[in-house]
Amino acid sequence: MSQASPVRFTREPVLNKNQAITANRLIVHAPAIAPAIEALERAAEHWPDRYTVFLSLGRLVPTPDLLEWQFPDNVMVEIPAQTLEHPLTQQLIAHLAEAGRSMCLAWCDPGSSACSSQDWRFLLSDARRHAEAQASNGLALAWGLSDSASFDKAIANGYDGASGWFFLRGAPVTRQLAPAHAQIVRLLNLVRMNKDIADIEAVLKQDVALSYKLLKYINSAGFGLMCEIQSFRHAVTILGYEKLHKWLSLLLVSASHDPSAAALMQTAIARGRFMERIGSQFFDKSEADNLFITGAFSLLDVLLGTGIQTVLEEMHLPDQVAESLIGDDGVYSPFLKLARATESFDATALTSQIEALQLDHANVNEAMLSGLAFADRLELA
Repeated sequence: MSQASPVRFTREPVLNKNQAITANRLIVHAPAIAPAIEALERAAEHWPDRYTVFLSLGRLVPTPDLLEWQFPDNVMVEIPAQTLEHPLTQQLIAHLAEAGRSMCLAWCDPGSSACSSQDWRFLLSDARRHAEAQASNGLALAWGLSDSASFDKAIANGYDGASGWFFLRGAPVTRQLAPAHAQIVRLLNLVRMNKDIADIEAVLKQDVALSYKLLKYINSAGFGLMCEIQSFRHAVTILGYEKLHKWLSLLLVSASHDPSAAALMQTAIARGRFMERIGSQFFDKSEADNLFITGAFSLLDVLLGTGIQTVLEEMHLPDQVAESLIGDDGVYSPFLKLARATESFDATALTSQIEALQLDHANVNEAMLSGLAFADRLELA
């Protein structure tokens, strides 16, 4: 692969009208189909397979060359409406249809003949240009929504869901933590300060659901443990306090009851895992959990509906984590910025950040997919 034209992956979630995750959209930014396939093949072992993956080739014309890639079972190819008349795109569509693969028509003009030219599974439209969806032979998805309120409006206007990051913006903010969140913060503080196991167990026993959720996370998260963790006391024995703090952090991240909570949690945890992986070449292993927590807590203000400063005032986090969450001067801030840059249809910011950190594009691609796959495996709902 030419280093002059590196392949970069960015992504965005696809949500249904109830804001539940229905797919992940992977945008492959490549100079041609061949290097795109090479990058996809290299990242195969990190592939997220829980949800359908919409494969967008960005500005490339989809051609039958794409068929040289051995598609994972959950891949759905996007066909840009602008390329429909291209003979090679027509050939690809025919091959995909013959193989029984569903397709998504991207950048569709609702009501146009293109929308009914094929049995599309999904039709993706720019809602900034097309406020209303029209009846078609596929599910209508909105793109380009600015915030949660614009999502509600799009659904009212006939869309069946949306692709993008609108759910990160527009949530109301309060000045204090809800009681359920405050309880988890108390638990985290006890673990951070290495308090007696009996004291921590007493807090956990006040909420059996928390104990169940914690044990489910630890036993399902790919630790590679030789035995199943049966209790909090057992978890401390096997993992130790520092490692356990990381998994208790997931309880706080997953405490929101917002309609978009699943998408927010997926984003936060994918960021954390991404930062943990990509930061391993810059930091000692002892800081891996701090990298994870920085990424996972980067959306706490949205998840908990309160300002990040309010959350940090209640928690005993390491200074490096707190500094990275509230500004650009923290030691982990460049890696949080990198994680955020993967969350865009445009790869410009991602390219700049990769170059600033002198990273290998392929390693960033793999870390992003690995983080997403990890978050999807956690059964966050």
